[in-house]
Amino acid sequence: MAVAIRGGRGGTAVGPGLRSLFAYRIFVSAMFSLLFLATLSVILTSHPSTSHHDPGLPSSGNAYVQRTFLALKSDPLKTRLDLIQKQANDHITLVNTYAAYARKLKLDISRQLRMFDDLAHNFSDLLMKPGYKSALFESEGAVDEDVLRQFEKEVKDKVKVARLMIGESKESYDNQLKIQKLKDTIFAVNELLIKAKKNGAFASLISAKSVPKSLHCLAMRLVEERISHPDKYKEEPPKKEFEDPTLYHYAIFSDNVIAVSVVVRSVVKNAQEPWKHVFHVVTDRMNIAAMKVWFRMRPVEGGAHVEVKAVEDYSFLNSSYVPVLRQLESAKMQKFYFDHKAENTTKDVNNMKFRNPKYLSMLNHLRFYLPEMYPKLHKILFLDDDVVVQKDLTGLWNIDLDGKVNGAVETCFGSFHRYAQYLNFSHPLIREKFNPKACAWAFGMNIFDLDAWRREKCTDQYHYWQNLNEDRTLWKLGTLPPGLITFYSTTKSLDKSWHVLGLGYNPSISMDEINKAAVIHYNGNMKPWLDIAMNQYKSLWTKYVDNDMEFVQVCNFGL
Repeated sequence: MAVAIRGGRGGTAVGPGLRSLFAYRIFVSAMFSLLFLATLSVILTSHPSTSHHDPGLPSSGNAYVQRTFLALKSDPLKTRLDLIQKQANDHITLVNTYAAYARKLKLDISRQLRMFDDLAHNFSDLLMKPGYKSALFESEGAVDEDVLRQFEKEVKDKVKVARLMIGESKESYDNQLKIQKLKDTIFAVNELLIKAKKNGAFASLISAKSVPKSLHCLAMRLVEERISHPDKYKEEPPKKEFEDPTLYHYAIFSDNVIAVSVVVRSVVKNAQEPWKHVFHVVTDRMNIAAMKVWFRMRPVEGGAHVEVKAVEDYSFLNSSYVPVLRQLESAKMQKFYFDHKAENTTKDVNNMKFRNPKYLSMLNHLRFYLPEMYPKLHKILFLDDDVVVQKDLTGLWNIDLDGKVNGAVETCFGSFHRYAQYLNFSHPLIREKFNPKACAWAFGMNIFDLDAWRREKCTDQYHYWQNLNEDRTLWKLGTLPPGLITFYSTTKSLDKSWHVLGLGYNPSISMDEINKAAVIHYNGNMKPWLDIAMNQYKSLWTKYVDNDMEFVQVCNFGL
């Protein structure tokens, strides 16, 4: 190669003569070597490319040179060398750690050895002390009592020191003592862990069930708007669309204004024909004004229709008809909920959440009265207020439920989320009527065939079982257990992509599964409107918050 280059330049750069020719060859060889080393250095220090063609290499020219450069970049021995070097460095760190611990042990043992040697010498020096030796051990006469008393005192002092030293050093040599001490430490740490878990669970429940400052602010601002402008918010007559069975009807029962607005907004934004969607929002007396003002100030896009009512507007929902209301009036139930001592709140963390009176709130139990609330409808989609809709849901009305009442996504996998986890199968009545291995399903997105519901008399079934459970022996509180009982054998399983759960407690749900879902559900304590929400899922909810609404900005939702 050097000869070829030299020949190319010989006519112009090199004069005649052996010395000039020799110097020129040395110069060219040196330049070629420097060029090769520089190129090799760049290749070895650059990051490997993932494509088949490296943009750093020439696209034309000598193919052999290109293959040579690629071979240098992908040298398998270099990768192997890096692995060996990493393994060596890891073990150097490990050995140094053990060496430091060994040096510490060696220092401790050396210190103990010096202490015991000194103590042994002290005993020997005491026995060989001239005053004691002559008066006590070498004297043939009577023993001097004063000298003996002094000798005894010094021996006891040294024995006391020796026992203290032996007690401190015994742990280093007594394996049984080491094991017992380790067991005691593990037990103490476990007790602290249990206590911390209880306190953490209690704090989590407080965070989840308390009304955030921003949400309280929003409700108060909306009520203030209603009081300040009474003429602007007069009651309007009901629309005919509210009872039109040819439209798509939704039921949302909640006291959370911002949550309901997100549910409605997410449905409408993903609907192909939003003007055909009707939302039946039911809240309590305290929040009815705020809810009505919100939807009057922020009309739903696309021509969708929203009906806002209070629980009290349904006169048939009274204690003589509704078992939950009757149970809430009983002194025994009130004592269970409101008379427990503050110092006992963290004793039973597993059952603590069931003492929340929300489990007897009519907003939770309204779902069992849908046919009576909407007598002219044939089908209705029930949505919890902690869901977000990501796709058009009209396909749910076209699903053939095969005569079933409830269309829902099943939640069981393996032995989890089956009936045995929600009902008390030690009770003979439960054991006789239900299969403990039956698969549970999710409340939160349910398509109900109201005609089938009326035919099967499901509300009567619910009343029957709710009355039997007044003493809470059939199931603990909540709406899912009575739902599993009421719609047992009348539930149609839907494809899991319709409803993905767990965004309020499970950080391991894949984004691929979430993106494919029609409805995502923030069930659990970490609701998206709370500070304790999981950040990886929160943006899926916040993008449907109406940030242009002036009161949302004023109340600083921190979104």
